[in-house]
Amino acid sequence: MSAPDGRPVGAEHSIGQLVASATTEMSALVHDEIALAKAQLKRDVKRGAASGGAFSGAGAVLVFSLPMLNFALAYGIRTWSHWNLAVCFLLSFAANVLVAGLLALIGVVFAKKAKKSKGPQKVAASVKQSAGVLQNAKPHPRELPVADRAHKAVARSSS
Repeated sequence: MSAPDGRPVGAEHSIGQLVASATTEMSALVHDEIALAKAQLKRDVKRGAASGGAFSGAGAVLVFSLPMLNFALAYGIRTWSHWNLAVCFLLSFAANVLVAGLLALIGVVFAKKAKKSKGPQKVAASVKQSAGVLQNAKPHPRELPVADRAHKAVARSSS
């Protein structure tokens, strides 16, 4: 059997191969965390756009529907109740303000959801944590080859 890199199972890797493997894995981790941050930021932007759209819709309803809806509603109320026409127009205006208020409330809910989202902050914290772990990692002490040990022993004895 062989490992994915084609080497026999149980074969030791050189330090260079281990460093290359670690570098590749770190690069993949950083790329994945960046992709996650982008996805979370995109979601937050969509929520913000929905909030802005709801606020714009509230303004459009209030501005563009007032003349037509006020006339239709006021004359409808007048036909139904035989009240004074001015009172009917006030009731018509109040109904339009109520619809605009509901749309504004929907906009506030979406704005709060977008503001509460901590997606990019979570990813940034994760990246900092990964960097902290790597900075605190210490290499394992390695024994010197026999020739180097003999050389150091000679150097110590001569001093």
